[in-house]
Amino acid sequence: MPETGLSRRDWLLRAAAAAVAGGIARPTAAAAVQPKSVAAVITAYEKGLHADVLIGKILEGWQQDGGAGPALKLASMYVEQFTARDLARPLAQKYNVPIFDTIEKAVTVGGDRIPVDGVISVGEHGDYPWNDKEQHLYPRRRFFQEITDTFRKYGRVVPVFNDKHLGPQWGDAKWMYDRAREMNVPFMAGSSLAVTYRDPEIAVPMGSEIEAAVGIGYSGLDIYGAHALEGFQALVERRRGAEAGVKWVQCLARNAAWKALDDGVVANDVFEAALAALGVAKDRHDELRRSERSTLFLFEYHDGLIGAVFMLPESVGGTSVALKIKGQGGALATRFEERLQPRHPHFAYLLKGIERMIHTGRPSYPVERTLLTSGILDRALTSRHQKHEKLATPELAIKYLPADYPHAPQPDLASDPTAN
Repeated sequence: MPETGLSRRDWLLRAAAAAVAGGIARPTAAAAVQPKSVAAVITAYEKGLHADVLIGKILEGWQQDGGAGPALKLASMYVEQFTARDLARPLAQKYNVPIFDTIEKAVTVGGDRIPVDGVISVGEHGDYPWNDKEQHLYPRRRFFQEITDTFRKYGRVVPVFNDKHLGPQWGDAKWMYDRAREMNVPFMAGSSLAVTYRDPEIAVPMGSEIEAAVGIGYSGLDIYGAHALEGFQALVERRRGAEAGVKWVQCLARNAAWKALDDGVVANDVFEAALAALGVAKDRHDELRRSERSTLFLFEYHDGLIGAVFMLPESVGGTSVALKIKGQGGALATRFEERLQPRHPHFAYLLKGIERMIHTGRPSYPVERTLLTSGILDRALTSRHQKHEKLATPELAIKYLPADYPHAPQPDLASDPTAN
């Protein structure tokens, strides 16, 4: 378990000492860590958007109050859409950060080489189209293509973080992953919920024999299905035998979703534990079943584990996962917290993972997790669009070794987990 009150310096010193992927070593010295420079490639930048709660912490400190922040410095920005509530221009002026009109110029900081140590791509929010599967077509692939085209043109590769899921369409997600492997780009992606606070803390040791798992999410299927699946995968990937991927995916709606629970395809006691973690009382279960928007993402892993993530947008206001581990009796369940103050601190822990990668040149945890969850989400939305057909998914036979990377610790309520 990570210690509470982990400072920026300690976090980075641990990272530097951890030569083996996934290892988090204790600091061996108290030497100052020199900041690394990053370019930010952004769709839109307003207060509370992902660009704000990630890039704003580089500019203005972990709490975005002018205090100390990560050992990163912002060298440049590319911003695609300037809204009426834009923060990019005033902050760029305040901190003397140039904004460029192309991604290539941002990555090269307007020069003829790549002087930055990393790139953070935030393809989330802004005015972009939707497709007929109700996927919001953010330009994540285009951003990554232009970033890596710049690497190729100038003969230098640096680490890249892609905010949230890849794609969002499977073909784009797989293209991004293949391009990163082809060019040996240190690449991370994913949701802040994988590293956020968990209430309560539960112990899921590496190599656990997980017999059943159920997740619950809320809000839109695309925008928050990504978060729910990533939190779910961050726990189930710790099971015995590591991850080998998913062999089929199906999306069930309304009565069909509840029938899977009633028929025992999904473990009812594990589902109830996940609901309880969100504070949903049993006397509300009939209300849940009446919802017209109840949806179940159902899938089977290659080792036989059934994955089940219920999306209950009208009925719950959070994200949880419950697991049944062999030999432990009842289900373990936890809620993935989304705190608002100070300035969405779970994003500080996402930024700590990004910071670690940029300083070490090694991803803090495998991008394959996000590739797999991106594929599950895309296939679930495809199943929904195709009248809830069960889809064989040989393309999701994605194997990887999980990293035992820490999530945000539950602090004493009087302390701030992102304070130095």
